[in-house]
Amino acid sequence: MQFSLPRDTLLKPLQLVGGVVEKRQTLPVLSNVLLEIEGNQLSLTGTDLEVEIQGRVELTEPSTEGAVTVPARKLLDIVKSLPDDSLISLIQNDDRVVVTSGRSRFTLSTLPASDFPNVEEDENTLNFNMPQKTLKKLVDATSFAMAQQDVRYYLNGMLLELSQNRVRTVATDGHRLAMSSQGVDALGVEERRQVIVPRKGILELNRLMGDSDDSVEISLGTNHLRAKTAAFTFSSKLVDGKFPDYERVVPRGGDKEIVGDRQSLRSIFSRAAILSNEKYRGVRLMLSENNLQVRANNPEQEEAEVNQEIDYQGPELEVGFNVSYLLDVMNVTQGEQVKLVLSDANSSALLSDFDDDSSVYVVMPMRL
Repeated sequence: MQFSLPRDTLLKPLQLVGGVVEKRQTLPVLSNVLLEIEGNQLSLTGTDLEVEIQGRVELTEPSTEGAVTVPARKLLDIVKSLPDDSLISLIQNDDRVVVTSGRSRFTLSTLPASDFPNVEEDENTLNFNMPQKTLKKLVDATSFAMAQQDVRYYLNGMLLELSQNRVRTVATDGHRLAMSSQGVDALGVEERRQVIVPRKGILELNRLMGDSDDSVEISLGTNHLRAKTAAFTFSSKLVDGKFPDYERVVPRGGDKEIVGDRQSLRSIFSRAAILSNEKYRGVRLMLSENNLQVRANNPEQEEAEVNQEIDYQGPELEVGFNVSYLLDVMNVTQGEQVKLVLSDANSSALLSDFDDDSSVYVVMPMRL
């Protein structure tokens, strides 16, 4: 096996697959990247058995077909260290690979391509296309609410739900919930279908998506999700579990509605957070006519009190929240104004952009 190509052409797919390869692996081959040449196409594949990414490059220089695995991190570091305009050649000699560029030469150890694990093809696969920017928007709007290392393993990921011509993402860690929906033309899913994509799979998939109208082909199987474009193929195992009934969590019929400038609200929450309890991050929201007061204190008896003019007509109300959860929502919403709907001091808050309810957020109250 041998090939030659410009540094930048090799660096891009290497960086794609490098993100999924862990430094410390139980199986040595999982620290390697699989290099394969078929015809005039070079493919680079990395996996941790949960997520797999394959990048593809068209070769214009003469090449020899073959397959081998080489240490991913070392090859990436070598390519990064070379000058931008350099040409890189790679030749396989028995159980070694020689990488040359200009007057530099590197010899790397290899492992057989036959040792590299394959992602099995799923039966019962559903295929559909959607714009990359639509999928990225759905993930950006909800991924922050995924749990991390929760014993309820089905929360350590994101629900992907398909129904008719709509795709919905939902994430929750038990304290807050994020939900976003987007219409997708010609999806045509008759029966509602739900899968849970693990946290690492979601973060890697989002890293691959661009803000373009270019299409990504999604394949949903029984055990895997696959996303394919001209440049890469991404595969992730699915979480085998049942996601909570999120519709029951979304509060309905709140009669106290606050409308305020998003940047101003983010600013006052940030200021109050400075003197909140570092562990619990609790703040009090005190509502009165056209005014929101945010109070915080901590075990050192320090206090913060910040007021903001808002659009509110209704009875006075006092309710506590984790300020970090409120700030997370302010950071992902896109509109100039946000809407916050409450019922009472013991009910969850429902937040959304004032003029766009395609994404909604639920934050549970705190007892302070």
